[in-house]
Amino acid sequence: MERLWAPWRMTYINNIEEEKKEGCFFCNAFAETGREVENLVVGRGRDAFIMLNRFPYSNAHLLIAPARHFGTMEEATDAEGAELWRLTTLAKKALSNAFSPHGFNVGINQGRVAGAGVLDHLHLHIVPRWDGDINFMPVFADVKIIPQALEETRNKLAPYVEELLAGSRS
Repeated sequence: MERLWAPWRMTYINNIEEEKKEGCFFCNAFAETGREVENLVVGRGRDAFIMLNRFPYSNAHLLIAPARHFGTMEEATDAEGAELWRLTTLAKKALSNAFSPHGFNVGINQGRVAGAGVLDHLHLHIVPRWDGDINFMPVFADVKIIPQALEETRNKLAPYVEELLAGSRS
């Protein structure tokens, strides 16, 4: 029998991280400059930032969130909306450069019935997809296999994001 190890999933299962830190994890991650690696932040703009999803649907699943805490698209200022879209486009390019996915799912889940896990801090999802990335595990075992550690994914992706951010500032 082959064993599949994903020890980081116990944090999700036990909700350990939500119990340790108070407040919004997006707000905490944006405020804690100098802790990008621990918070899985791969890039920052003026009004928004890019981070890895700690509980991803697929390898290199990114979240783009505004710096300001609000829950719906309608609450975004024009500057925040523009920055969210700019960083989403930049993150998609960085994912293409770093991982060469065959496609992407990009979206916003608004409301619990739409799949939103965080209701009060708007964020976008970018999920890279590869031919054959869906296999028998989700069907038979309700298990999704993520083939790379989050820290390794962050370390591979961050230089591409920083290069694109630097180019967009000039």
